[in-house]
Amino acid sequence: MTQVILAAVLGILFSIGTYLVLRRDVVRVVWGISIISQAANVYLVTMGGFSGLAPILTGHGAEGAAPTDPLVQALVLTAIVIGFGTTALALVLTYRVYEEHGTIDMYELGGNS
Repeated sequence: MTQVILAAVLGILFSIGTYLVLRRDVVRVVWGISIISQAANVYLVTMGGFSGLAPILTGHGAEGAAPTDPLVQALVLTAIVIGFGTTALALVLTYRVYEEHGTIDMYELGGNS
């Protein structure tokens, strides 16, 4: 049951991100890309699995239970930090575009009115 709920949440996150990426407003495009990247992170953590013991306590707990691989969590944590940095940079660049052109509408910026 948990897998069905997580699959539904991931589908909703990817669809919201895709919807925002297809908008004319540059800020919404940036947030759409951010939501898609966070949905990919949730997907990776979900595929890494929830079962298993903490890797630091391998000698304790249930007999025969394998420890969870910490590599997935480490990579996702790195991806989250990089994602926040690139989102901040994209928002600052969007603000700079607004200061220069007075709009963040992509059709007006491209000259296709």
